[in-house]
Amino acid sequence: MHIAEGALRPEILAVGWAAGAAALAASLATLKNEEIPKTAACSALFFVASFIHIPIGVTSVHLILNGVIGALIGFRAFAAIGAALIMQALLFGYGGVSVYGVNLCVLTLPSLLGWALFSLIPQAALGRRDACFWRKRIIWFLIGFLPVLSGAILLAFVLAINGEGFIDAAKLAFLAHLPIAAIEGVITLLALDFIERVRPELTAKRAK
Repeated sequence: MHIAEGALRPEILAVGWAAGAAALAASLATLKNEEIPKTAACSALFFVASFIHIPIGVTSVHLILNGVIGALIGFRAFAAIGAALIMQALLFGYGGVSVYGVNLCVLTLPSLLGWALFSLIPQAALGRRDACFWRKRIIWFLIGFLPVLSGAILLAFVLAINGEGFIDAAKLAFLAHLPIAAIEGVITLLALDFIERVRPELTAKRAK
């Protein structure tokens, strides 16, 4: 879901940088010391998950896991994904520096949907495998599925407004992410089930 360097018009890059920088600054400013290890772990999770990618025109498909990251750390997802994105751009050329703000918004804004979905689980049921069993598993699947789907829509929108020459690329990028969204839904369900089973304290407190 990384948009390649040099693909977008300057005005889109400027809007992306303005929105991404503001969100990243707010996320870092409110990051507490005790939240740093969990945020760093989520950053590493995103970095590894998106390391193997398949180029499709001016973008690429890969695992993202932005939904589960949003569910676990909330608004701190901007700091976690932002750190991973800049390392990928500088070290491996995934995305790029000029397109960093757009990529940050496309990948991280949907993670807030994972955060919102997680809030639908009653606080008393968090960290307890016996509470709201099926409700939690449906929500966990959606936490993986919907943020990727939303990111694909956002990605397609950015490519589409970039010019008529990118319409086909936008359609292809959206369609290519549909199976990724379903796969991430299953992976997120299994991951949150595993976390609740072995480290229930990680899901027992809702992120802010």
